[in-house]
Amino acid sequence: MLPKLQASLVLALFVGLSAQAGAADMIADGAFEKGQDGFWAAGGVALSREGGKLCADVEAGGTPWDRLLGINDLLFDPGKSYHLTMVLEATGVHTFPVMIQRNAEPWTPQATLTAVTKAGKVEFSADFTATETDPAQIIFQLGGAQKPWRVCLDDVAMREKKPDSAEVAAQKAMYALPALVNQTSYFLDGPKRATILSDAHGALPFKLEDANGVEIGEGMTVPAGFDPTVGADTQIADFSALATAGEGYRLVVGEKKSLPFSVGHDVYGKLRIDALSWFYPQRSGIEIKGDITGEAYARPPGHVQESPNQGDTNVTCLTGKAATKLYGKDWTCDYTLDVSGGWYDAGDQGKYVVNGGIAVAQLLGTFERGLVYGDGASPVLSDSLSRIPENGNGIPDILDEARWELEFLMKMMVPDGQPLAGMAHHKVHDTKWTEIPMLPHLDPQLRALHRPSTAATLNLAAVAAQGARLFAPYDKEFAQRLLAAGQKAWLAAAAHPALFAPTSDGLQGGGDYGDDDISDETYWAAAELYITTGEARYLTALKSSQHWAGPVFSAAGAFDWRSVAGLGRLDLALYGDNLAADDKAMVMASVVSAARNFLSLQAKEPFGHIYRPANNRYDWGSNQLILQNLVVVSAGYDLTGELPFLNGVRGGMDYIFGRNGMNTSYVTGYGSVFAKNQHSRWYAHQVDSTLPNPPAGTLAGGPNSTLVDDVARARLKGCAPQTCYIDDIMAWGTNEMTINWNAPLVYIASFLADAR
Repeated sequence: MLPKLQASLVLALFVGLSAQAGAADMIADGAFEKGQDGFWAAGGVALSREGGKLCADVEAGGTPWDRLLGINDLLFDPGKSYHLTMVLEATGVHTFPVMIQRNAEPWTPQATLTAVTKAGKVEFSADFTATETDPAQIIFQLGGAQKPWRVCLDDVAMREKKPDSAEVAAQKAMYALPALVNQTSYFLDGPKRATILSDAHGALPFKLEDANGVEIGEGMTVPAGFDPTVGADTQIADFSALATAGEGYRLVVGEKKSLPFSVGHDVYGKLRIDALSWFYPQRSGIEIKGDITGEAYARPPGHVQESPNQGDTNVTCLTGKAATKLYGKDWTCDYTLDVSGGWYDAGDQGKYVVNGGIAVAQLLGTFERGLVYGDGASPVLSDSLSRIPENGNGIPDILDEARWELEFLMKMMVPDGQPLAGMAHHKVHDTKWTEIPMLPHLDPQLRALHRPSTAATLNLAAVAAQGARLFAPYDKEFAQRLLAAGQKAWLAAAAHPALFAPTSDGLQGGGDYGDDDISDETYWAAAELYITTGEARYLTALKSSQHWAGPVFSAAGAFDWRSVAGLGRLDLALYGDNLAADDKAMVMASVVSAARNFLSLQAKEPFGHIYRPANNRYDWGSNQLILQNLVVVSAGYDLTGELPFLNGVRGGMDYIFGRNGMNTSYVTGYGSVFAKNQHSRWYAHQVDSTLPNPPAGTLAGGPNSTLVDDVARARLKGCAPQTCYIDDIMAWGTNEMTINWNAPLVYIASFLADAR
């Protein structure tokens, strides 16, 4: 049985290219004229060769991988690109994966393509880059159709693709990079590694220089093989033996010197402050004071019903044709809500409950981790940690910041006496997009509430319960309000378990955040409510969940706003002291096992990060997905105290700070070359010199293989996954900033600052 392999983004291109088989083809008799082809079928697929075509009659039903057509024993050279073409003929429309994968277990995929047929002939053409030398196969996964169907193949050809001049130039530019280092600082007692891109066949000598250019050490690199995420051969320089604190070090390979870096410098204590302080100027409904942020970042309160704002203090629901198109005629709303406050989600003025939920959860988690595992001395307990107006009010600053969002989330609940009472509106934002630049207090667009969703309601239930236990020692009344809201939201979600946000609403003015699987939100909410209350009903819900003992962490991203089961699992492992001993042991073991698996993956990565998505295609917000994986590894350290977990987190952060294919630090203000033009309507210095760049501590989204904006499509075409990034304010697909990306940066910075 072949493993289940999910198709990724559609890579197939249907273009008018000739695909005549020839002597240079890797596939014998791909024109099916000599009866010598090597195609086979299995699992309900019958083959026939008719008139120079290979036809497959496919039984109905099954999963895609139950009905197979394939050819074996293809040999590829890693790093080289290949071009697959064929003519497909079917009686109707069918979409199916075409896998390039290893011939034998573990059936490692090299590429997942997608073919689409129609009534008649279509020409298929797709490219991929090989990653393995082991014999490979092409697999057509044909199952899952409701009725039996037929597809015929002709002129199947696989050829090595010769790089064009642009690709050759890109590879030369890649190999011209110096050693890629953490541009900020390595821990004195931690791992110190750099990545070198070189087409040299053997190890390379390297040396270390101090700030005066004096050689202080030397060594040899270790070849690490071809990395398809950068399209280049890699080597690793390990200089962990360097045990002298200092600044201005450089690693020298041949004639190229790395950017400078420090050893033993306190980076993460400062980053914790900057990354957390970043949230204050994201606040809606409050004046941002220049004496706190610096005058460049000062601005009047946004969306408080003062002209030209139409405001957030008296917002009604989306109406008219737009609402009917989205939700049908069966949903109405004749009330208005005051939904002022909260954080602007990203570089626009939208506010989304599901994104706010995971962001505030990770700030609360940062505090709880410092409280429980910081030996009572973590600065996250401080009332003067960040740059906010609440300094000195007797409540830790990180809780003050979290409260700003928690208050907003509770305002998004449907009032008592209304249909869907207790549910949370999915989002509030403008009904039309504004231009860049646009400061929040100048936004003239109408604001609208969108229909409640089960996912948003369970987000509220989870974070309200989490906040209730953490605020209890500081503000009992607020803690009680939070718990009541969380329990009310839980019941409302149970009464409306399938009220999903549209996958794509097609509206201007805000993102959709669609999600039609709320099993993970249910598990997370039950976990937080159980940790806080110990009530049996929440434990029953936990144990009835598919996520109770199932896998919840993925190397493509342990969790994000759409997949939050991992948050529940982590908090049960770290704080679920009211679980029975065997249950707690099971949950803890699952987290430690996941952390170990991530370390095993990290050991294979030439750039030291923990991230390997399907087909090596980097996802939107790849940097925060890397951070979320590090959160899991940090939990491994907190649960065991084992040093490899701590060093895994330390080494994983090297990528964020410059040990990456862009030779760029993705945190504003950190390193020699850093992102500074993140997509924002008010940090818009790139288009308006009177406005500032984003403040220090802003995380950029990072490489995104899907080129969704005009800048990326124009300037990143054909990019290797790790290089699909550009520091441009209009490149929102790769260079956005958001609350749910900065929140895990706060968490990891705080962990590393404490665990020293």
